[in-house]
Amino acid sequence: MPGNSFGKLFKLITFGESHGVAIGGVIDGCPAGLDIDIEAIQTDLDRRRPGQSAIVTQRKEPDTVEFLSGIFEGKSTGTPIGFIIKNANQKSKDYSHIKDTYRPSHADYTYDEKYGIRDYRGGGRSSARETACRVVAGSIAKQLLHNVQITAYVSSVGKLQLDKDISELDFSEIENNPVRCPDPQMASEMEAYIKEIRGDGDTVGGTVQCVIKNVPKGLGEPVFDRLHAELGKAMLSINAVKGFEYGSGFEGTKMRGSEHNDMFNPDGSTKTNLSGGIQGGISNGMDIYFKVAFKPVATLMQKQATINSKGEEVEMQGKGRHDPCVVPRAVPIVESMAALVLADYFLQNKSSKI
Repeated sequence: MPGNSFGKLFKLITFGESHGVAIGGVIDGCPAGLDIDIEAIQTDLDRRRPGQSAIVTQRKEPDTVEFLSGIFEGKSTGTPIGFIIKNANQKSKDYSHIKDTYRPSHADYTYDEKYGIRDYRGGGRSSARETACRVVAGSIAKQLLHNVQITAYVSSVGKLQLDKDISELDFSEIENNPVRCPDPQMASEMEAYIKEIRGDGDTVGGTVQCVIKNVPKGLGEPVFDRLHAELGKAMLSINAVKGFEYGSGFEGTKMRGSEHNDMFNPDGSTKTNLSGGIQGGISNGMDIYFKVAFKPVATLMQKQATINSKGEEVEMQGKGRHDPCVVPRAVPIVESMAALVLADYFLQNKSSKI
């Protein structure tokens, strides 16, 4: 099936289904001699894994990564890095009721139309479980990027919006609460709201903000492979993502050019950063920042009208274990996809000039 690879030089191919034996991937193009911190990779996986708090799906998966190739004595060998994450807690019977029924706003109908067959167990390949593979690769990409700091956090849940400026936030608070919001008071409100939503058998969306510091200048390949275009593609490839904006985003449309232009300092940095660290599709060394919008999870614990594979109108209700809000677990996924983009361009940039 095409569409299962990402990147040009630093490339990830993933495989597997939600209720199969395992999910996994192959990372091709990782330079030899890179020290691979397995514990750091597992820490990132633990941040994404299900069952980590009361406000996420209660599927109990250890999400332990097993490396099969490409690493020897703690270093990358330059050959493909193969890995698997075994599925340990499938409850496929929870999905027998949708074998011939399409969940509204899910991938059930479109997969069936495209392939004429679908693995209905947990959504099969369309499940967000696939993103664990991205976290493994993204964690290695972070290690390749050395001094680059990629930090994502939850900036909104439903109508609850974190309005503080980035400079006012304490990023050390992100991992101190299950929502992954850097403001403790707002995190508490968000957590209570998600629990309320779950109690109603419903779901809610939100946004994840990402800030990338110490980005090398010159990353990005005009004209079709602009850095922000690839970041947008990366984020929009994540399950449930509905929007991406960087820099001033849509707010910039309300400004005049005289207000929006980032004026230079003598060293090439800029006095403001409405460009979001990217100009002409190329990084300028300033912080890159962007926001990713996630829709409410499609599977509800409520009765909904839908159709089955025969086109008959039927009623269904979700069963099993599902996130009432995906954004807390999406934080490490956003970071990982950003790292994959930057690592790929970091390697490409080595051939841009003598």
